[in-house]
Amino acid sequence: MGISRRDFVKLAGSAAVGAALSASIGGVEKVLAQAPVIGSTDVTGGVSTVGSTAKVYFTKQIDADHLIRLYDKIDEGIYGKVAIKLHTGEQHGPNILPRDMVKAFQAKVPNSAIVETNTMYTGDRNTTEKHRRTLEVNGWTFCPVDIMDEDGAVMLPVRNALHLEEVSMGSHIVNYDSMIVLTHFKGHAMGGFGGSLKNIAIGCADGKIGKRMVHGFKKPTAPEGADWNEMDTKDLFMENMADSGKATVDYFGKHIIYLNVLRRMSVDCDCAGVRAAEPTISDIGILASTDILAIDQASVDMVYEKPAKEKHDLVERIESRHGLHQLDAMRELKMGNDKYELISLD
Repeated sequence: MGISRRDFVKLAGSAAVGAALSASIGGVEKVLAQAPVIGSTDVTGGVSTVGSTAKVYFTKQIDADHLIRLYDKIDEGIYGKVAIKLHTGEQHGPNILPRDMVKAFQAKVPNSAIVETNTMYTGDRNTTEKHRRTLEVNGWTFCPVDIMDEDGAVMLPVRNALHLEEVSMGSHIVNYDSMIVLTHFKGHAMGGFGGSLKNIAIGCADGKIGKRMVHGFKKPTAPEGADWNEMDTKDLFMENMADSGKATVDYFGKHIIYLNVLRRMSVDCDCAGVRAAEPTISDIGILASTDILAIDQASVDMVYEKPAKEKHDLVERIESRHGLHQLDAMRELKMGNDKYELISLD
């Protein structure tokens, strides 16, 4: 388009937040089908007859060395000031990514910082003061951590949106040239699963407005402490997440990449903290891609390939929340390719 990404943000328009919120809960013109089954979209060793495929790199080894090796395969577009989008979790969360692994990884990325936003729900991170205290408790003290909505929000546009034509994001997001989406793949109370999409769709939205937009609150504001009954759920939530994720993907363009770590996959998000259910599915490994749809599709496929008894709890969480609809919505928005070649480093 011949304009800078920062100029692109300025073109987002000045629509009132209230209007944006009402748009998020308006009539649903498109009904995307909930995927009934997970078919294998891994074309490794075969020839695809349906066009191009994305590359997804994989290792069964979950450690800093292999995380860095995967990053080296996909880091071509990473430059300048780099945001590492990580879910740092509630205090003492048992399932968050190992700090030593993240520390070693971050040290290999010049001019980088972990980025987060405050939460919508009342907990350990719904204010900047509480959030910074939680970062210390959880050991995220080895590098700068930017709470992106500490100084307010900025509206990012969504091209060809399903519902949200713009989304309120932590204002510091525009200070970065590139983003690495480092995700703990696991279950989620509303999304069914939390992959790369969830990490940026909710994780970059500011705590006061953006997260309410994504969750589809029926009122512009909500009482202190999120009332889940005030939100539209399931398919609309998945579509709102896709819109929100696309805002960040559109903004960074070719300068955003994705790493999913499939370990300690509780049915609950790291926002559950010590209340998270103990995982019943074994660790799988780490995935890396420049394609957000491909990496989340591959992650889900790997979960579904597990034995029935082992995968039962996580699959039940995914399907009871219509979580596979995240993939449908990303496909509808042309955010990536669900056909992928799995390339093992092992």
